[in-house]
Amino acid sequence: MFTTIGRFMVRRRLWVFAGAVLFVVLGGVWGSGAGGVLGGGAGLDNPHGESAEANRLLAGTLGRHVADVVVVYEGAGLTVDDPSFRRQVEQAAARVPEDAYTWMRTYWSTGSADHVSADRRKTYVSLQLPGTTEEEQAAVYERIRGPLDAPGLTERFGGLAAVGQQFNEISNRDLARAELLSFPLLIILLLLVFRGVVAAALPLAVAVVVAVGSLSVLRVVGGLVDLSTAAINVVVILGLGLATDYALLIVNRFREELAAGRDVEDAVVRATATAGRTVAISGVTVAVTLGGLLVFPSRFLTSLAYAGVSVVLFAVVSALTLLPALLRVTGRRVDSLRIALPRPRRRGAAEGDGWYRTAHAVMRRPVTAALGITALLVALGLPLLGAVWSRPAEWALPADTDSVVVTRQLAEEFPLDPTKVISVVVRMPGEAGTPRARAALEEFAGRLGRVAGVDRAEVTGTRGDLARISLGYSMSPYGQEARDVVAKLRAEPPPAGATAMFANRPAAIADMLTMIGDGLPWMLLIVSVVTFVVLFLAFGSVTLPIKTVVMNLLSLSAAFGAMVLIFQDGVLSGPLGFQAPGFLDANMPVMIAAISFGLAMDYEVFMLARIREHYLRSGDPVESVAFGVRHTARIITAAALLLGVVVGAFAVTGVTVLKMIGVGVVIALLVDVTIVRGLLVPATMRLLGHRAWWAPAPLARWWRRHGMPEDDGAAPVPLPEPPVRV
Repeated sequence: MFTTIGRFMVRRRLWVFAGAVLFVVLGGVWGSGAGGVLGGGAGLDNPHGESAEANRLLAGTLGRHVADVVVVYEGAGLTVDDPSFRRQVEQAAARVPEDAYTWMRTYWSTGSADHVSADRRKTYVSLQLPGTTEEEQAAVYERIRGPLDAPGLTERFGGLAAVGQQFNEISNRDLARAELLSFPLLIILLLLVFRGVVAAALPLAVAVVVAVGSLSVLRVVGGLVDLSTAAINVVVILGLGLATDYALLIVNRFREELAAGRDVEDAVVRATATAGRTVAISGVTVAVTLGGLLVFPSRFLTSLAYAGVSVVLFAVVSALTLLPALLRVTGRRVDSLRIALPRPRRRGAAEGDGWYRTAHAVMRRPVTAALGITALLVALGLPLLGAVWSRPAEWALPADTDSVVVTRQLAEEFPLDPTKVISVVVRMPGEAGTPRARAALEEFAGRLGRVAGVDRAEVTGTRGDLARISLGYSMSPYGQEARDVVAKLRAEPPPAGATAMFANRPAAIADMLTMIGDGLPWMLLIVSVVTFVVLFLAFGSVTLPIKTVVMNLLSLSAAFGAMVLIFQDGVLSGPLGFQAPGFLDANMPVMIAAISFGLAMDYEVFMLARIREHYLRSGDPVESVAFGVRHTARIITAAALLLGVVVGAFAVTGVTVLKMIGVGVVIALLVDVTIVRGLLVPATMRLLGHRAWWAPAPLARWWRRHGMPEDDGAAPVPLPEPPVRV
């Protein structure tokens, strides 16, 4: 099949070019509007959780009784007792449209000292926004920011709605800076890897098509379902990375075929038949791995799934269509405009000999190597057992961000933080306002108020059979303490015949973590099954897929263990420029796992394809592994390095969760490319021997008829003489 694809693209290359140019022009215009259809807010919460249901009930009746926005005003040399201070704040509040808030409170409208700082130089306006979802409130927040500006005073915006807006604003700014930093480095590395201007330009051409195609898909999908702005970030991360990965593999194979004496057309066809097949197998696996995020109902993770799958599919399609056509046109000129670079090497040594010797050294003691490396990876992953999970909020932003400053001011200078409220909606068996029901509610509120961590509890409203109890707290809503409090609150039995549901940040975070915990086994099952099926179809083995899944999980656990040490415990927090909060965003490991597992599969398929190719010719399981390691080590290392530059640039951003993505993916790549591919794969393949390619007889017969064996449409490249073993 892939021979046919390669030959068709070569012979219809002018049509391919015309289609690519037309697609880039039209898709670029269409896809440029993708950002306009992406919803506001992070979309992290569990839409099916108890807290979301409680929010919907309260928003339609009693209200959630929590401030979504807090604006702190301060005047130079003024106090809240100064008439000009009062006039400026009240005029700003009066400019806010009435339909833009459910309630709004100021010091002068309430007379409450809670709205005044200890030095009386600051006051805040608190607002609850209409809407039951974060994206609805984000749209309202954009409307009120301008009117709340008070000339002559300094205002800072805090609260969850403000955090979302500031997070997106800073992320977009920092991502643009990261791209400006990474793109020149990427071009330099492409030149170093390909050692030629023409060859280095080919991945960039594929990357343009991938980016345009992905944004076009996002705009279409964004018109059908709610997508988070985080989807754009995935396009940035994966687009260039996968384009360079796949182009590197195919271009490298094309150059090998030319060096073996093939003419240009045959070299393109053969490269597509071999490396193109590997790209397709890898792409399907990566796409399904990212698609596994759809088991999580949060808008953030489903958006990552749609964005990731679209990127992968366009990367595969572009690599199998545009790249063969480009290679046919460039032909032997692919090595023109060469860049002369020093290549220190012992005389007579061939490229990859170091990896070849390392593979043989590992395979001479496979049991010791496999057990030792496995123990090392397990040890690196042990800190994961002490991880404390949460969700991103103001703690992930730079220290001088408005929402961070407001949170600190409310905690240190004001008697009360109006954002720290847990709302409880109670459905009574009858009217909630009757004296008997009221007494039962007061008793329930009293029990809730005695839970350690709750500062105050009171019944703040009844309507029909619904009642609202408001619980105030002063702890951080993001740590383990808040989750323990929510668990104790939910364990308290409501009044006889009644039901109680808890809403707002601590409850929503607990529900989000439950969602991730419930969905993670399903995602792992989907990924494992798909990995098994795809690798079996590709190689006809039932042992290789099992080995691959286990090794990838070991690699990921080691990377996550390092993330716990860095981002939760604060190791390297100084050099990386952040303050460790004592917990981790639970969404980032899921995202990193999906990306890293997919990329690990990418590299695994690259390597296994070359091992299998040699094994079919020689029948030698040991030499085949060394051959595969030797001929793919440089490609895999280069691919990981190129992607690491793109993603690693996130480490210079001011948003901690973006740092987590950059550092987490880079660590996962480093562990996978060095420890796993270079050492653990040779050791385990040596232990398996011929059994690495084993399948039960019925499955083997089925695979010979229906599998995806290597394309025999062209003769293989002659085997080079192996280097002398050391």
